[in-house]
Amino acid sequence: MRTIRIGSGAGYSGDRIEPAVELAEKGDIQYLVFECLGERTVALAQQARMKNPEGGYDPLLEERMRAVLPVCGAKGIKIVTNMGAANPEAAARRTAEIAKSLGLSSLKIAAIVGDDVLDACKDGDLPIMEFDGTIKQLGNRLLSANAYLGAEPMAEALKSGADIVITGRASDPALFLAPMIHAFGWAMDDWNLLGQGTVAGHLLECAGQITGGYFADPGYKDVPDLARLGFPIGEVSEDGSLVITKVAGSGGAVTARTCKEQLLYEVHDPRQYFQPDVVADFSQVTIEEIGPDRVRVSGGRGHKRTETLKVSVGYVDSYIGEGQISYAGPGALARGRLALEIVRERLKLTGVESSELRFELVGVDSLHGAEVSNRANEPYEVRVRVAGRTENLREAVRIGNEVETLYTNGPAAGGGAWKSARDVVAVASVLLPRKLAKPQVRFVGA
Repeated sequence: MRTIRIGSGAGYSGDRIEPAVELAEKGDIQYLVFECLGERTVALAQQARMKNPEGGYDPLLEERMRAVLPVCGAKGIKIVTNMGAANPEAAARRTAEIAKSLGLSSLKIAAIVGDDVLDACKDGDLPIMEFDGTIKQLGNRLLSANAYLGAEPMAEALKSGADIVITGRASDPALFLAPMIHAFGWAMDDWNLLGQGTVAGHLLECAGQITGGYFADPGYKDVPDLARLGFPIGEVSEDGSLVITKVAGSGGAVTARTCKEQLLYEVHDPRQYFQPDVVADFSQVTIEEIGPDRVRVSGGRGHKRTETLKVSVGYVDSYIGEGQISYAGPGALARGRLALEIVRERLKLTGVESSELRFELVGVDSLHGAEVSNRANEPYEVRVRVAGRTENLREAVRIGNEVETLYTNGPAAGGGAWKSARDVVAVASVLLPRKLAKPQVRFVGA
């Protein structure tokens, strides 16, 4: 039975680059996948593209490609990634330039377009899932609307000979499912195979999380050599069976526990994990350690896909003004609390308009609130933080300014003051009829 090895080269946009190089050099892989898009990343990338029509793709694309293309080109390792963000074609063109500069002009590079469905969403005035309202009600605050595409166009690009496939918004597991569909010729209505492939993609999508990153908790869940954390490899067979492993000698660990935590990550209903290609069912998945850093995963199933695609809608929600300052030494906690009261009163006196305000001491009550923190020992140092949500940038700036004035108008010995004011790009979701998203494969020559 045929088996392919897929390496997970990144779990988010700013992830480490060395583990991906290690996978390419030592992992005996046929495919290297970079998953680099968070929920808000496309909206932020659309803002960047508005400023520069050739921008809007992942800022680390060039560094990653220069690091892995020489070895991937030499070994015939195919790359699949969503680093195209809001501009897959520009990302493909830049990758072609990089490949040419490295003497790899023969590489075929494909861009997947069609996830940008802003016009279709506006025409339909679709209801927003997270709160009452529709897209039209967002008005000129609306930035982007990108559908989560499935594996089919990426698999089509691989079938057409692509060495590098760059997409924008796509389902994270679909990035890994596409190589399986291509390598094994799986039918797009074989729901159980697609469900099993989705289990594999879901386990691999966050890279170092399944090899011990985000899992480690000293004394309870110890993980060796996290500074040299190795990223995972999925050994997938044509019947959908899966073994998770990593490069021998790399840091981290692949165990039943790391795999179970990742399996549950971001899954609401394990019986119905909605994806563009399939409704995956994780409820019968079994996980078994079969050797050091080798875990077998089986039992994934699937059901017919839905007639809609989830769309991530980006919009300017509001503005955030923030200020911070530190106090240390005897009485630091009391001085920090006095500082908060001063700023609270100043915002009232000066009439700062805000819809929400937070007054907190980082390390004391910023995470779990005053009720829990009151039972803790008094700290030697505290960090004051005041943040507020406003409707315009001017009001946001005023919040940080009031914290900064604590230098000379507040308790003794404040230091390290910092302030910022920024717009808040938020995301919401709508469901778009599948037929309105029209993905296409476009090749760019090196």
